[in-house]
Amino acid sequence: MLFTSISFLYYFLPIMILLYFIVPKKMRNFVLLIGSTIFYFYGEPKYILLMLAEILIAYIGAILIDKYKKKSLLWITVSIHIALLCVFKYTDFMIENVNNVLGTNLSLLRIALPIGISFYTFQILSYVIDVYRGKVKVQKSLLKLGTYVSLFPQLIAGPIVRYETIVDELDNRKHSFENFSYGIRRFTIGLAKKVLIANLLGELCGQFTGSNEKSIVFYWIFAISYTLQIYFDFSAYSDMAIGLGRIFGFHFLENFNYPYISKSITEFWRRWHISLSSWFKDYVYIPLGGNREGIKKQTRNILVVWLLTGIWHGASWNFVAWGLLFGIILIIEKVFLAKYLEKWPNFLKRIYVLLIVMISFIIFNAADLAEAWKNISGLWGANGESFANAYTLYYLRSYFVILIIAIIGATPLIKNIFLRLKKNNKVSKIMNALEPLCVILLLLVVTAYLVDNSYNPFLYFRF
Repeated sequence: MLFTSISFLYYFLPIMILLYFIVPKKMRNFVLLIGSTIFYFYGEPKYILLMLAEILIAYIGAILIDKYKKKSLLWITVSIHIALLCVFKYTDFMIENVNNVLGTNLSLLRIALPIGISFYTFQILSYVIDVYRGKVKVQKSLLKLGTYVSLFPQLIAGPIVRYETIVDELDNRKHSFENFSYGIRRFTIGLAKKVLIANLLGELCGQFTGSNEKSIVFYWIFAISYTLQIYFDFSAYSDMAIGLGRIFGFHFLENFNYPYISKSITEFWRRWHISLSSWFKDYVYIPLGGNREGIKKQTRNILVVWLLTGIWHGASWNFVAWGLLFGIILIIEKVFLAKYLEKWPNFLKRIYVLLIVMISFIIFNAADLAEAWKNISGLWGANGESFANAYTLYYLRSYFVILIIAIIGATPLIKNIFLRLKKNNKVSKIMNALEPLCVILLLLVVTAYLVDNSYNPFLYFRF
């Protein structure tokens, strides 16, 4: 079930909110667990038992780990969850590579990827590892652990919510009109970002992909559009997840912080998909030794982390290349480039970051490395296309306004204007009075688009 579907917006969510707030407090986790199970079952009925089984394995495993304090129990529990992730996500990729290397003709299993498995697996792993480390107390209630893992706001596309950040709220959540109104506002903003910006940019990218009349300018339009689309698509989902979490009393951490204003790739990854990069830092990079054992081991650790980051995103060599590209650039920055970057003007630093990020997302989006190379080569005219043509100019005119809106929206400019206006008491009162009307109006516009438009994918569902 998509957040951006009529069935979710006008059936599932209102019923969930109504049931949640009319039942006694002690029943609210039960309502969330049942509702989240129905939510997942609606979109992935075949794999609901897999998710429930993983919750049960994590529950039993963490109890045994807490009782016996044995590392072997941790490894067994972690290995089971990683093995399940690998079976469903990487089996065909491994078979394809065996066939290519050995010349065999093994049949692909064509196993469908369970939606959200990468996200809920990492949440489970962080929980059992933190129990072993003594960072969190083991959860004796299967209901509460199941609620944490399956919580529908972040179940299928993140952010990756650490157990330690919401453990207190599983037992004692505070509800208020301020939290509820913030949740509705944040959800609606994310909904608008997805439907009114990301979807339109996706349509433009689709026109490029299906076109036989490409040009150098069209390659650049595609590269810029996809870079903006993936930001608005994923940050929109995070906005909606954070908003929904707040409605039900949970405070999820921010997952994006205007990454396209970064002045280095290191800074970019402090601002982009924060929950994933911090997860790899805490559970892979630091345990490997981090930067404590010299530059050689630090280089190794960075490459391991970014190899895994690429593989986490998908079973394809372009994801491996995407991850290693960032790993190599981060090493270059740490070894010598950072001291030179400090001397550059800010606009040059941002151009450097945006160019690398844009090229990386061309690799990320491609079906394979050959397609990625073709689209990168096209930026520089290496494919023999003309500089521009009538087809390119038509789509540039058609989508020019949305491109400008997206570019501005990817910066904190609008947010900063609102914050400055709110410092004026009179203006602030007017804005507070108009806010509910604006939210309703935005929801009506989004609804009109959803009714009229069938293009409504979430890019990160593939992970």
